Amino acid sequence: MMPGGLSRSRKATPEIQAIADKVRPQLEEQTNKKYEKFEAIEYKSQVVAGQNYFIKMDIGCGGFLHIKAFRGISKEDDWQLDGYQANKNKNDELTYF
Repeated sequence: MMPGGLSRSRKATPEIQAIADKVRPQLEEQTNKKYEKFEAIEYKSQVVAGQNYFIKMDIGCGGFLHIKAFRGISKEDDWQLDGYQANKNKNDELTYF
């Protein structure tokens, strides 16, 4: 993958679910919602001055969110929610935002 470009879409792994779970409290604070279901479905990655992950989340009842999680270069950097898109459906493509 070329630095700066998005990877192809891949099926979510337990590692991707763990990243999503780390930024979930930040998302719930920003959206003022609690998500009973929060399942990573697929993701794309991007190499920047660190790493971005764009993750499609199944939030139940036919609802989906796209979240962007970022971690800097330093080992001490923790995952941060860097944005989200609400009102998505299962077939919406993950794109840069």
